[in-house]
Amino acid sequence: MIKFELHTAEREQTLDVTEQVHQALQATGVAEGWVLVFCPHTTCGITINENADPDVTADLLEGLASLVPRKGPWRHREGNSDAHMKASLIGSSVMIPVADGDLMLGPWQGVYLCEFDGPRRRYLSVSAVSL
Repeated sequence: MIKFELHTAEREQTLDVTEQVHQALQATGVAEGWVLVFCPHTTCGITINENADPDVTADLLEGLASLVPRKGPWRHREGNSDAHMKASLIGSSVMIPVADGDLMLGPWQGVYLCEFDGPRRRYLSVSAVSL
């Protein structure tokens, strides 16, 4: 397993981590199989989405904000209930197939950390399984 650290700068933002995941995969030496990217935090998530147009991730954050507003009838005392809900909606992991030592993402896809309670120091774990 490879772990790497990220720093977010805003309360809500997306970070393209595709290159870091690719480098972690290369370090494992797995040529055929699967890679698991796991986010061990309860107020951010990991997803795969379009990486050609930055408006897509901006729309993702705006859409989630409209579904789960920051101010609501939330009971959690820390004041970040919306971040917990958004992280649950996005999810804490993605699985990506690996072939010829490369991530089998589509031509417009990237791997994104979705921050909902920043700025913070975050960690991702990348595990590769060989076939």
